[in-house]
Amino acid sequence: MTVRALPELPVTAALPALLDALVAGSAAVLVASPGAGKTTLVPLALLDAPWLGNGRIVLLEPRRLAARAAARRMAELLGEEVGGTVGYAMRMENRTSARTKILVVTEGVLARMILDDPELPGVSAVLFDEFHERSLDGDFGLALALDVQGALRPDLRLLVMSATLDGARVAKLLSGAPVVESEGRSFPVDIRHRERPPGEPVEDAVAKAIRAALAEESGSVLAFLPGQREIQRTAERLDGRTGADVDVVPLYGQLDGKAQDAAIRPAPPGRRKVVLATAIAETSITIDGVRVVIDSGLSRLPKYEPASGLTRLETVRASKASADQRAGRAGRTQAGVAIRLWRAEQTAALPAFTPPEILEADLSGLVLDCAAFGVADPASLSFLDPPPAPAIAEARGLLRTLDAIDEAGRLTESGAAMRRLALPVRLAHMVAEAARAGAARPAAELAVLLTERGLGGDAVDLERRLMRFRSEKSSRTNAARQLAERLARSALSATGLKEPPPLIPPLKGEGGLARGSFPSPLRGGIRGGGMLPYAEANPSATSSRQEASPGALLLHAWPDRVARARGERGRFVLANGSGAALDGADPLAGAPWLVVADLTGKARDARITGAAAVDEADIRAALSDRIEIVRETAFDRERGAVRVRETERLGAVVLAERMLPAPAGVDADHAILDAVRANGLAILPWNSETEALRNRLGWLHRGLGEPWPDMREPVLLDRIDDWLAPFLTGAATLSAISPGALSSGLLSLVPHDLQRKVDQFAPTHFDAPSGSRVPVRYDREAPVLAIRVQELFGLDRHPSIAGGTVPLTLELLSPAHRPIQTTRDLPGFWRGSWADVRADMRGRYPKHVWPENPLAAAPTSRAKPRGG
Repeated sequence: MTVRALPELPVTAALPALLDALVAGSAAVLVASPGAGKTTLVPLALLDAPWLGNGRIVLLEPRRLAARAAARRMAELLGEEVGGTVGYAMRMENRTSARTKILVVTEGVLARMILDDPELPGVSAVLFDEFHERSLDGDFGLALALDVQGALRPDLRLLVMSATLDGARVAKLLSGAPVVESEGRSFPVDIRHRERPPGEPVEDAVAKAIRAALAEESGSVLAFLPGQREIQRTAERLDGRTGADVDVVPLYGQLDGKAQDAAIRPAPPGRRKVVLATAIAETSITIDGVRVVIDSGLSRLPKYEPASGLTRLETVRASKASADQRAGRAGRTQAGVAIRLWRAEQTAALPAFTPPEILEADLSGLVLDCAAFGVADPASLSFLDPPPAPAIAEARGLLRTLDAIDEAGRLTESGAAMRRLALPVRLAHMVAEAARAGAARPAAELAVLLTERGLGGDAVDLERRLMRFRSEKSSRTNAARQLAERLARSALSATGLKEPPPLIPPLKGEGGLARGSFPSPLRGGIRGGGMLPYAEANPSATSSRQEASPGALLLHAWPDRVARARGERGRFVLANGSGAALDGADPLAGAPWLVVADLTGKARDARITGAAAVDEADIRAALSDRIEIVRETAFDRERGAVRVRETERLGAVVLAERMLPAPAGVDADHAILDAVRANGLAILPWNSETEALRNRLGWLHRGLGEPWPDMREPVLLDRIDDWLAPFLTGAATLSAISPGALSSGLLSLVPHDLQRKVDQFAPTHFDAPSGSRVPVRYDREAPVLAIRVQELFGLDRHPSIAGGTVPLTLELLSPAHRPIQTTRDLPGFWRGSWADVRADMRGRYPKHVWPENPLAAAPTSRAKPRGG
């Protein structure tokens, strides 16, 4: 095979420079516009490279559809069938042979190849196609390949290819590798705009645009929608309204290979095709006959939330690069039209590129693989965008919880078993744990069901989905069941166990178990104490084994997503603190407990899309080490007593709670002190005397300073162990605290030699000339004496305290106890403003004595003096 025998495509002109670059060096970057032919022609051209020898070329594609299509097109150009010179390998398909020289794989396969054997024996070159999509697997694969090239395989060729890529930035990552550019050859595309009205569902707008395009334009139509749900709704709106010669076909990742291949085949002669696709159709594939593209402008991207540990799919605006890629689909084989469902001026506001997945994703799988590669810190590898430190820390925390890595970040025996399973870490942990207890097969089936979307239908109830999965007969389902079988064997091998005998006969013709018939990971039911070694949990008499539901298995994948029903039907609270809901009409909506595997939407409005019912006893057995028993002592203000509640919690979910007897003795005293600290001094049983004592002592501190103690609340709360604790009696109620205890406690803060001087410096009462004992108030900055003015007649000196050093603030009152005047100079008042006060008071209170000279009058507390 030679380059000259290949078809002439735009990339052909760039091939000599590219071949020279890979002869002269070990890396290169190829930037080629859409439609240039790089995916198929470059690998074929490299078959004649002198450095290839007997090695293979590994071509990485971001999606299975693109991998299959690329392999088939290259094989077709060679006049061969797939599996000869060109083959492909992916999760559930393998079309290769000993003759295969070009191996097309999905991006995640390369990492596993390197981790299984870092020297990559038999591989001479690795080509990263459509690298601009910046998937986590693609970035990680390149980082690993660079590490292998630098340490073990300097002869390994690396080529990064893309249509929309910052070639200089990638070249720098590849130690200054040369950048080869190829101009694409695309036909003119007329870009038009048809704004979607606010509030109009995207499927309605796309369906209208498709019908209009079919009426106005020739050729087939490719419409981009954010996800499967919108595709199905759009198809419903087009049903019977597109014409008899139009076939409407879906194209998304969850379809089986045959359905995907059918979608990209050209329409039969005399017919037109409408392909409703997700972003899967943006790159790497050409759908012959398409000359009209309808772009909704939306994409659905995974967003990981470290706070909740959840990865959710969010519908966002597509990037400008994606919009350009989508429009280019209309001009791959002929002049075309691209209709964008937004205003032209909105294009400038679109993000330039889709964010790299490494900046948004759960990195637990990456950290686990790095540990297997002997790299404790992923940031030490050569990433185009380094993984964020918070996400790495979050991933390490999860892996430590799953016992997959040790404190130093090294792979544990359990982690090695998990990594061998080629599953997301949570599901890998579930399958590994189930294997140890003899339930590898049902756990593996459940894992495949969750990772291969679309299998078993779309019911929320995973048990129903699993039952259907076991009875389906499609080629994709058969391949998925075979994958589950391989995963189960791998899990058993990793744990050193053998496949257990089947629990019950499989369903006729298909294998698998009836609904609810899952080998149990628990001996003697969940009350038997949790997971047991296979030999114990699976005696030879299989009928003695209990059965475990999918929920019991999923507990080992998502212990943080155990959900308890709350409030209205269908609403749940998860152990991680998030809330979630499902339709009240769904059968699972009435379950008291769920394990949630899939969610969509925001944290406050998350919708459950995949879950399984679980028993509380299953939860207690499987997650006993996560259940916290918390004893909470709380103060009941209404009863003025301490109450004790014991709560069993799994994260934010309350499993059980009960009231305990009130504490006594020292425990009661501590509880009372804690209640006062939490609720303030106001809850104590103060009376007028104790409050007055606190005010008096507080004034002594303010007025005279140290060593008189500070009586402010923050200070007393801080010193509560000094003054209140010694006077408590071991009762858990406030009523047991006497006012005398409070007074004694406050006085205990006063130095002993000053205690007998409290009354001397801050007397409780003033002995008035009238003979009355009038209380002195200390609740203000200065002490206040509120007294009727007649009781002070004849007094020519101002009342004072603290040995005569502090004058009282006199609040002079009328006979009706209403304020007349405030003064701190009584003699001055008699000689000054008394005359005005007297004139006013004589008219108001004529029965009382209002002498012209109060200093010569007799004091009285009566209306008239005795004998008057």
